[in-house]
Amino acid sequence: MRRLHLYGQQGKLTFRLLAVVLVGQAIVLSFFALVARAQAIADGRPDDGSRLLWVGMGLALAAVVAGGLMRRPYGITLGWLVQLATWLSAVLVPAMLGVAVVFTALWVLLLVQGVKADALVARHEAEVAAGGAVAAD
Repeated sequence: MRRLHLYGQQGKLTFRLLAVVLVGQAIVLSFFALVARAQAIADGRPDDGSRLLWVGMGLALAAVVAGGLMRRPYGITLGWLVQLATWLSAVLVPAMLGVAVVFTALWVLLLVQGVKADALVARHEAEVAAGGAVAAD
């Protein structure tokens, strides 16, 4: 496996796939924020519940923003930061560990496969262009 990208412009298919992961992750993060709040309130900690709700919703918003900025060179860096923050949120809500595992695995898988797919599409387009130039002569 080649080195994973931390910064830089991604191909069209790669940034679309990564944006889909982040938007899906944002939806799950918002639900987990609600669950964390409800657990804290049920445990008699309403102030912690409000804090957990805001932290979780902020993380969900960060995931949406990172997904929207995926076309930019720093979009992938923001996506990695969302993955890191999801892992760190497991300190507050241990069940977030499962979310972190699933979405980080998807993130890495689609990053690797998206780069391969973009290379394949570029090679195909180059072959078509070369074939079209020969046919035109």
